Amino acid sequence: MAAPRYKTLVDAFASDIRTGRLPAGTRLPTHRALAAREGIALVTATRVYAELEAMGLVSREQGRGTFVRDIAVPPGHGIDQQVVATGAVDLNFNYPSLPGQADLLRQALRELTTATSGELDSLLRYQPHPGRTQDRAAIAAHLSRRGITSDPDRVLVVNGAQHGLAVTVMATLNAGDVVAVDALTYPGFKVLAHAFHLELAPVPTTAEGPDLDALERLCTARPVRAIYSMPTLHNPLGWVMPQAARGRMIGIARQHGALLVEDASYAYLVEDPPPPLVTLAPDITVHVSGLSKSIATGLRVGFVVAPPSRVPSLERAIRATTWNTPALTTAIVCRWLADGTAERLEAQKRADARARQAIARRELADLPIVGHPASYFTWLRLPDDARADRLTATLARRNISVTGAEPFSTTTHTPQAIRLALGSTDLDTLSRTLRTVREAVVEDART
Repeated sequence: MAAPRYKTLVDAFASDIRTGRLPAGTRLPTHRALAAREGIALVTATRVYAELEAMGLVSREQGRGTFVRDIAVPPGHGIDQQVVATGAVDLNFNYPSLPGQADLLRQALRELTTATSGELDSLLRYQPHPGRTQDRAAIAAHLSRRGITSDPDRVLVVNGAQHGLAVTVMATLNAGDVVAVDALTYPGFKVLAHAFHLELAPVPTTAEGPDLDALERLCTARPVRAIYSMPTLHNPLGWVMPQAARGRMIGIARQHGALLVEDASYAYLVEDPPPPLVTLAPDITVHVSGLSKSIATGLRVGFVVAPPSRVPSLERAIRATTWNTPALTTAIVCRWLADGTAERLEAQKRADARARQAIARRELADLPIVGHPASYFTWLRLPDDARADRLTATLARRNISVTGAEPFSTTTHTPQAIRLALGSTDLDTLSRTLRTVREAVVEDART
């Protein structure tokens, strides 16, 4: 039996793309032009392109057309952590580290070995699901220095901010729930939404945060159960929402009965930000953050601050996932919170991030970059004729790993942009690498 006509066309396009006869970045005919050329119905042409898109061979760009993807770059690159080639410069993920941190860990381990036998013995046992009382108190005191006054009973210890987001989703949302998110948002939350069958409803953005008029229209039209927000140092755009905008977002959430999920993973980098959502609206906000970025990525300790009514369900989610945060790493981190070590590391990393942003702004000065001056990442919008998938493949061949916009995008239109993580290499290497990125962008725009 002969294959349907549309299948024959799909196979022909797929073969041309995989063999390179249709190179990455090629603009394919419009649906109408394909239908006229092949003598098929418009709906059949649309089906051809839909199948090619499902195969990861093409991408649709609203208002521009359908383009051949660079299949050397896996679809969704950046959502899952890719293996970076040996010797490659990683501008894909941030691993901010400072000289002397290993010595701090060595000293902390020595101090633990001189602790009383009873204290050491307690670290070998199961811990309370939300964390030991003294650890929750140490985190609450640390949060007070960030402008968050909270009873330790509202603080829960988790295995990093990603785990905090996971248990928040498990404890507060159900499959099919609608969650409002920024049109460009943190990929880790997209992964959770997929795993727990949530519907992400994108909200357009402005230079200072989400378009609150659009958010209000969305909440009026749809049963939005939660609003996921990064008001202080947004990933990937680096904005800090003004206090007035935070107040309006809270008003919208209250009016429509939506929970606020505040992700503050990078908030420590901003000096004197507006009050966090959890301070302005503690009764409807779950605040999630961690110490992986501010102290060390290998010490997976984070925290959730929640309304009292939400604490029991969050405890159950922690029990269902990890039972408790490993006691040894939590003990080290909480010692550093109490003796000022964590605060000193945060101050040093703020200075480090500012230095790296200064390098990025110097090396990419004539390109449209977006980012906070104390952020560990920058967003680079590409020129009209450049393509992110083609550029990421070019940079990979030059031993530079970067992330395109696709992992961050929650809309059908993915912008042509890349995110550059600045915190995982030394300053001289960063400067040279960004120079290469600039050259590659200019070359790609000419292609």
